[in-house]
Amino acid sequence: MASAFYDIGLENFSKGLIDLSGATVKVRLLRASGYVFSAAHASMTPVAGAVGTDPTLGTKVLAGGTFDAADAVWAAVGAGAAVDCLVVYKFVTNDAGSTPIAYLDGFSVVPNGGDLTAQWQATTPWIFKI
Repeated sequence: MASAFYDIGLENFSKGLIDLSGATVKVRLLRASGYVFSAAHASMTPVAGAVGTDPTLGTKVLAGGTFDAADAVWAAVGAGAAVDCLVVYKFVTNDAGSTPIAYLDGFSVVPNGGDLTAQWQATTPWIFKI
């Protein structure tokens, strides 16, 4: 699976319903073996199997159609199978009200009980480009 956008995320961008600079944006770390991506997922409810607690992205930067933020850190992720995908989403109050934006893969790390850090790309497109 390649990284991709969720249909609802793109639709809400086009309608002006997602303001990344003002919204609470979180990241969910997952195992691809436990989550099957579908661009049709319209909330975070079907995005089950979170590994660790979803961190909120800080120091968000929007420029030239790109989105960047401070690196995301998952604290004390229990040892287990490799994690290999994540979902960037607009958090509202719960999974049912939250909007998935982007599915990112292409990495693999085996948690050992310590912190995991998503170190975003240091050049464009940073986290993603619309």
